[in-house]
Amino acid sequence: MNPTLEIFSQGEEIVTGQTVDTNAAWLAQEAIHCGFTVTRHTAVGDKLTDLINLLNDIAARADCCICTGGLGPTSDDLTAEAVASAFNRPLEFDDIAFEQIKEFFDRRNRPMPEVNKKQALLPQTAKRIDNTWGTAPGFALQHQRCWFVFLPGVPSEMKGLFLEHVKPDLLTRFTLQPPHLVSLKTLGLGESAIQELIKDIKIPDTIELGFRAGTDDVQTKLLFPFDYPKTDLDSLVTEFSECLGDYVFAIDGLEEPTGDLAFEIDKLMTAKNHTLAIIETASHGLLAAKCVGYDWLIQASYEKSVAVSTQKLNAEELMAIAKNLALKTQENTRASAILVQLYTGDPGALRDKNKSIQVLSFLLIDKAFYQTTHFILGPISRKQNQATLLSLDLLRRYLQDKLI
Repeated sequence: MNPTLEIFSQGEEIVTGQTVDTNAAWLAQEAIHCGFTVTRHTAVGDKLTDLINLLNDIAARADCCICTGGLGPTSDDLTAEAVASAFNRPLEFDDIAFEQIKEFFDRRNRPMPEVNKKQALLPQTAKRIDNTWGTAPGFALQHQRCWFVFLPGVPSEMKGLFLEHVKPDLLTRFTLQPPHLVSLKTLGLGESAIQELIKDIKIPDTIELGFRAGTDDVQTKLLFPFDYPKTDLDSLVTEFSECLGDYVFAIDGLEEPTGDLAFEIDKLMTAKNHTLAIIETASHGLLAAKCVGYDWLIQASYEKSVAVSTQKLNAEELMAIAKNLALKTQENTRASAILVQLYTGDPGALRDKNKSIQVLSFLLIDKAFYQTTHFILGPISRKQNQATLLSLDLLRRYLQDKLI
């Protein structure tokens, strides 16, 4: 059985909702991938008694605990003081930590405020975790059955300390059997539609099925036990992939790492030596932004005049305009692929969340024409993002030989 791990976030801003606790979500995923069983996320405000009580509770029930926040220099940063009281480990001044804090300010040509000396006070016998990203050193210690790790709450500092110092230590300190996570990334299907497509697949009890709906994809997640046979894993993933069909644009957790839709397109465009020119309307530059930094994008433009002139046209008229734009753009740019995105709808439909627009994505590539049309509803930000993804997905489907 894998060791248990709890995540403990400290700070009034977390409890009151002023700050979204992204640290806990990130740490939970890291811990699971290491092989821990994450049992609880707990948040406590800046109250010393509550912190002491929670630390003692965790010490009695968890094998490991990662705590974030409360290591700053101000009066509401109480983590070190709470640990000292809960575990009867008086605070001691750490000279090395103090020199590191002073050096942080010296490098920036700034005087160190007197209050920052507080950050060099660590619980007796605690293992210092050096912080090269900020002023708050982390620390770790054993109490009862639990190995505690205390990290600053600033996400960039927390992640740096965890990846450089904490994770390597945990992998040697605990006997871990990390599960194998496979994620099927899809575009164009909601969670309920996915559930309907896979409903007849027999999933062994040892495998956890889950979903994650994001702004750019929906992921179907399969969490396999550490010792699950490779052939059986591959067989089940293939069954899921076949059920979800052409909506799958990448599968993470197999041989090669994957990324977002643009990342997958980049691999295919590079392998097939294609170049791309883009004309967009509904996405207002977001389509080009998704492709920024890739060498195969040679031209992109947002055509406001075209967007205005096509608002009242039907799909057939849109297609004729898109074909003409694509041919002219290919002649001018010599790009091997031209992606044109147009939309139609009432003049105010783009900004009205209760009105839909019809988006036409048109692809000219290898002397052939392809197009798709979709109706998109919702706020303008959603319409822009969906128009972007659906246009890119037309290109992706061609590159993956999924267009007839």
